[in-house]
Amino acid sequence: MTRKKKGTEELRIGAVLVGVIVLLAVIGTFWTPYGINEMSARDKLAAPSLLHLFGTDNMGRDVFSRAIVGGRFTLLVAVSTVAGCTAISLVLGLLAGYAGGIVDEVIMRIIDAVNSFPGILIALVIVSILPKGSYTIIPALCIMFVPSFTRIVRTGTLQYKNAGFVRSARVFGDSDLRILLIHIFPNIMPLLLSTIVVGLSNAILAESSMSYLGLGIQPPTPSWGRMLYEAQSYIFNAPWCALAPGFMIVLTIVGFNCLGEGLRKRYLT
Repeated sequence: MTRKKKGTEELRIGAVLVGVIVLLAVIGTFWTPYGINEMSARDKLAAPSLLHLFGTDNMGRDVFSRAIVGGRFTLLVAVSTVAGCTAISLVLGLLAGYAGGIVDEVIMRIIDAVNSFPGILIALVIVSILPKGSYTIIPALCIMFVPSFTRIVRTGTLQYKNAGFVRSARVFGDSDLRILLIHIFPNIMPLLLSTIVVGLSNAILAESSMSYLGLGIQPPTPSWGRMLYEAQSYIFNAPWCALAPGFMIVLTIVGFNCLGEGLRKRYLT
């Protein structure tokens, strides 16, 4: 009888949930039951039915169509944010951990300074400074996540920089860049991968919060956070307008958290 690997159940649940959301987002790129900005005065605040699976909003727009298209933009912001902060954090974390000394001290003091402010406050300030646009939120959230990612990369680098295989590489004349890219980076990837997956769920939650405040994806482009904001005035008359995007947010965050936990259990315990 084969022994079940750690984290298998979490990985399966996460993969199914994230797979469903991604599939809906991909389908929404090519097809939706109705146009996302198609209004109908006759169907205002219509309850869920076979014609409108998630009902309609106060302008008669199909909530299901807007939810799946909104998922595409929310996921795009989340992936772009995590990709950007991962790239920056890799450079800073590898450099700080491997170089040590004054380089490590300067980088980590800057990280501490950024980390001393609430992340959402930093994002709000950056969004206010930059030209207003649908994707201004990406660099704001990217800076918000850099400190935590940098610390993780630095910790992994410190763990391996004096390992036997790294010392052997130095003896054979490998350059510092080659040691970082070929010997240290692959070994910190399992830890970083788990962090990236959980970071995606945090980025989705942050984007939804910013869009709810009107500082994320700008209308008429739909996003889950913006849909929640628009639905709050009708929460008692038409609860489906808020339940649909809220359910999508919860489903996505749970999915990514399960994936991250499964990866952590399988490769780090």
